[in-house]
Amino acid sequence: MSIKALEAAEWLVRPETQAIFAALDGAKRRTRAVGGVVRDTILGRQRDNPDIDLATELLPDEVIARAKAAGIAHYPTGIEHGTVTLKLGETLAEVTTLRRDVETDGRHAVVAFGSSWVEDASRRDFTLNALYCAADGTLFDPLKGVEDALAGRVRFIGDADQRIEEDGLRVYRFFRFTASHGAEMFDEPGLVACAAAAGKLEHLSAERVGSELLRMLGLPKVALTLTRMVEIGLLAIDATDLNALVGYELIGGSSPTGRLALLAGDDLEGAQSRWRLSGEVVKSARQVLAAAALIADGRVGEAAYRHADMAVEGLAMAAARGAWGRALLAETARELAATVVQPFPINGRDLADLGVVPGPRMGQELARLERVFIESGFALDKSDLLAMLER
Repeated sequence: MSIKALEAAEWLVRPETQAIFAALDGAKRRTRAVGGVVRDTILGRQRDNPDIDLATELLPDEVIARAKAAGIAHYPTGIEHGTVTLKLGETLAEVTTLRRDVETDGRHAVVAFGSSWVEDASRRDFTLNALYCAADGTLFDPLKGVEDALAGRVRFIGDADQRIEEDGLRVYRFFRFTASHGAEMFDEPGLVACAAAAGKLEHLSAERVGSELLRMLGLPKVALTLTRMVEIGLLAIDATDLNALVGYELIGGSSPTGRLALLAGDDLEGAQSRWRLSGEVVKSARQVLAAAALIADGRVGEAAYRHADMAVEGLAMAAARGAWGRALLAETARELAATVVQPFPINGRDLADLGVVPGPRMGQELARLERVFIESGFALDKSDLLAMLER
């Protein structure tokens, strides 16, 4: 099948990609691109410098040997599963030998290398992900995944219960893809299968679940998706927070850390433990919470001063939690946009030069002067502040 968007895709016609295909018998269609990059190209979704997944008839040792002969860097990143990562210039390609499942336990699959493209497609999760593209842009669609992709249908391949039994993480992926590619319109057999599996996923690693959830929280619309997950017992989220999330999305909020702050609230540490979130993500969410508290208290300038760009997310969160009307939201947004933050112009050395002894007294005086500086709208300069020093 020919798809014009594939034939002209930047990632496909790129010389580095074509060189990788050439090394791996791409012209003979023994190696083809697969999955997300193919799907999103057909859907016209922009992917900036996308990494490329390739499926191949070649065994891993042969992939490595051919890459070496062609001067392509190679890394055995998942060699036990038949995966070798190739790098040429800035192009990364994850190359996996065709596989068939031998045994699964819901967490890990025992696989054997295969030679059938249909069998390889049949072991994947959803029809819209079982799309292959040859080096010349020719589409191979053994399971009619293009129809589902274009219609926004996220359907399990074959029996949904069996697909989930093979890998329980597919429950979370079903919800993520339905939010990202299915307009939050749920395939009923898939939803029923996920509901049946919801209480049987304790074996999944916290890191894998957390990664899926964080990716989900970064999508444009997820409130309905999270609601469905709560309804089947997959997540525990308070109804008040879900309602606030709807408001957050209505005013354009889509930050994963903003949503995390909104949903986790004071239990960020619990969320970090449950989903093995990085310290950086939790720190950002904590900043959103703090900025929202300041803005809700009318301290917009201080929110911008203390939390910089996170103040924008703090505004969205404060508005969503407080069910603000449009007028208040617009007024506060204008105030935030008009705020020009200046750095605090004095430090402990300035106070020491004027005879203040380092210690608690100096810390208290710096804090007091900083408060005066913020309340002035950052208008006071160094001499103004030092003139206010209480000796």
